[in-house]
Amino acid sequence: MRLESRFRWLATPFRSALLFVVWLLLNNSVSVGHIVLAVIFAILIPLVSFPFREPQPLIIKPGLALKQLIIVMYDIITANMQVALLILGPVKKLRPAFVKVPIELSHAMPITILASTVSLTPGTVSAEVYPIPESLAEGEQPTQRYLLIHVLDLDDEQALIDTIKQRYEAPLKEIFQC
Repeated sequence: MRLESRFRWLATPFRSALLFVVWLLLNNSVSVGHIVLAVIFAILIPLVSFPFREPQPLIIKPGLALKQLIIVMYDIITANMQVALLILGPVKKLRPAFVKVPIELSHAMPITILASTVSLTPGTVSAEVYPIPESLAEGEQPTQRYLLIHVLDLDDEQALIDTIKQRYEAPLKEIFQC
């Protein structure tokens, strides 16, 4: 992967700015020496690490991404209350289970965000994404990917699958156009 000549010295501008700010915050100083070091690190670290980066899909709809973030935050708060009620109630009412959710996402970043979203919501944990790309033969694409989820209290498996696909996966497909 070759950098355009105009960006050769600044491989990833956002990361460079972030490194600059983080360096100054970590040192709690804006002295000339720390500013010079921050500039050097902000340019050199992304430049040296750029060849190791894997290309990720771009966020096509940032407005939808913000809306999705708000939805996930709401779901986390709601699920916290539901799990608290389940835990405080009789334990014999819990129905833990593993659920295999078919996913249509193909890029690692959206799949990771989906798995993280499920894990952040109390009462569910992402256990595995399979088939694992490394387990496939060279150039072979899986016919279907699955996200294995552990659920604290499963009432209706198909309803859970539909909720995850509609509430989390569908917006991610739109956000990343994949």
